[in-house]
Amino acid sequence: MSRRGVPHPPDDVRDGVELTHLDQPVFDGAEASKRDLVDYLDAVAGAILPGLAGRPLSVIRARPGQAPFMQKNLPRHAPDWIASTAAWAETSQREVRYALCDDRRTLLWFANQRAIEYHPTLLAGGATRSAELVLDLDPPEGGPFSRVVAAAYLVREALAAAGLDAAVKTSGAKGLHLFVPLREPVEIVDAFAATRALAARAAALGPDVATTAFIRADRGERVFLDPTRAGGATLVAAYSPRARPGLPVSFPVSWDELDAIGPGDFTVRTAPERLGDADPWRERMPQPQPMPDGLVEEGHTIPVPRVQAMHEGKRRKRAAARQQQQQQEEERS
Repeated sequence: MSRRGVPHPPDDVRDGVELTHLDQPVFDGAEASKRDLVDYLDAVAGAILPGLAGRPLSVIRARPGQAPFMQKNLPRHAPDWIASTAAWAETSQREVRYALCDDRRTLLWFANQRAIEYHPTLLAGGATRSAELVLDLDPPEGGPFSRVVAAAYLVREALAAAGLDAAVKTSGAKGLHLFVPLREPVEIVDAFAATRALAARAAALGPDVATTAFIRADRGERVFLDPTRAGGATLVAAYSPRARPGLPVSFPVSWDELDAIGPGDFTVRTAPERLGDADPWRERMPQPQPMPDGLVEEGHTIPVPRVQAMHEGKRRKRAAARQQQQQQEEERS
C-alpha cells in the first residue's frame, strides 16, 4: 500500500502473482534487490520445489528497515489457494498452521513477501518414519571453511565403513549438510539414534577436527557434527537463499570439488548459471541404502544431546553456585 492507502501498482505479474517494490533491497545490507530474489527463485523453481512440496514450511522473511525473522504460521492475509497443514510445535507448545509450498505460484507469492530462506521439515507431511539420515556440520565462529570440509571427509569415512554413501550440499552459510537416503524408512527415534552413532564414529576418527559436544563452549575450534536433524526437524532446502549479504545459496556439490569451493561461490546471481536445466541435488543423491546392522542399537547407547546438555548445564550451575558460596565463606572467615 502507498502512504495514502492506495495499493501500489505491481512491477510485474507472474503466474497471477502481483510482484511489487522489486527494485528495493531485500533487507538492509543485503547487497541484492527484491528483484534478484524473485528472479532467482523463479529460475530455480523446478529444482527447489521437489524439496518443499508436501512438507510443512518455515521461512525467514524480511521487512523494509527490519532484520530478517523466522515465520512459521501462514499469515492470515495469505491467499486461500495456498495449501497448508496444522502441526504441533514442541518448541512453542502450540499448534502451527504451516504453509505447503507445492507450486511455482506459491513460491512466487512467498518471494513477493520477501521470504528469503525456505526451511521444510525433514519429514514429509503425513509421514511417521524417516526415509533418510542427515548430518549438519556446523563450524566454530570464524573458523575456516576448510575445517568443515575436513570434518565432512571424516563423516564420509565413517559412512563408508558402515557401507553407506551420502550426498553433500553447502548450507548457504558456513557449513555443510550430508544426506543418506534409506531403503526402508525407520522410526524417528531410530533415525536419531543412527545419526548419533555415525556422528560419534566420525568424531572419533578426528577428535581434533570434529566433535559431538552439544554445548558450544565445549567445542573449541572443532566442527560440531549435529545429529539432531530428523523427523519434524527443519533444514534449509537445497537451492534456498540465505539471509546474508549477497544472498548466498545452499547448493549441492560433488565430493571431488569440496576442496575447491567456498560458501560464497553460490549466490542468487551465480547459482542459476551453474544449475542450468539440471538438478544436481537429485542427480547426486545415492540410491536408497539399507540401514547397517547394529547402527541403531549403538546409537541408542549414546545420550540424546539436548537432554545430556540440559543435565550438564544444571550440574555446572550447581557447581558454580557451590564455588561461589565457598568463596563468600572464605572471605567472611
